Amino acid sequence: MDLDDVRAFLAVAEELHFGRAAQRLHMAQPPLSRTVKRLERKLGTRLFDRNTRSVALTPAGHALLEPAREVIDALRRAEAAVRAAQDGDVGLVRIAFAGASTHGLVARLARVVRSKRPGVQLELSSQNYAQPAMKKLVEGDTDIALGRWDVVPAEVATQVVMPDSLMLALPDTHRLAGRTALPFGELSTEVFVSLPPHEGAVLPDRLRRLAHANGFVAEVIQIAPDTQTALALVSAEVGCHLTLASVARNATDPHVVFVPVADEVPDVDLRAAWRRDDAEPALRAVRDELLALIA
Repeated sequence: MDLDDVRAFLAVAEELHFGRAAQRLHMAQPPLSRTVKRLERKLGTRLFDRNTRSVALTPAGHALLEPAREVIDALRRAEAAVRAAQDGDVGLVRIAFAGASTHGLVARLARVVRSKRPGVQLELSSQNYAQPAMKKLVEGDTDIALGRWDVVPAEVATQVVMPDSLMLALPDTHRLAGRTALPFGELSTEVFVSLPPHEGAVLPDRLRRLAHANGFVAEVIQIAPDTQTALALVSAEVGCHLTLASVARNATDPHVVFVPVADEVPDVDLRAAWRRDDAEPALRAVRDELLALIA
């Protein structure tokens, strides 16, 4: 049996009328009659009792009815699965993200995808730093990366998903805590808490650049493993910390004050990145949902 045989049998079996079955299949009645007769010859048995006035299923026809419906239902499911894959409604999309400020955006994206595209599975991977996320992207171990990079490989496309700016985190007892903005040169005598100066680390780089542009070398009194630890050290009056406006918006320690940096520096915007040659439909769909969140 082939699918044409199954469709022809099922149409006649459900209509019990060759004329109506032919109309349902958008074909003439004689070819339909020939298809049914050929199927009966293949199976070696009659499927219908028919005369000029009526058509009825034989016992063999009754036995074939449900299996034929299951075949057609399976075909429809297969076609729907292919369409869903083509439309980006099913698949796996891996997202690597770095930095505390990415967490809220990733959570919003996950909720949208779960609501609008439940057949798409997100595999989320939190990275300590942005450079490993970019490496995973370039090597094909993730599909979308979120982070801050000064250098992006040619095969990677990016889009700003969260404009950001530099802020100074100060203890609330600090002499400059009441300022509305700070030229970095006024901090030449201060000590700083810094994040680790690993390859591609944006904030340690901006600290070095700002100090150099203002004629001094920033004295780093302590390296903190992450932003939350750095802010805790600021709260304890260990030193100042160069951080981001997005971090300031989510900070809750009442003993830490955030003041914008007045100097011009290269941007620190959060970006989404993906491989230019990756045309996977599910990836495109998730990327579109991500960009829609910030439109």
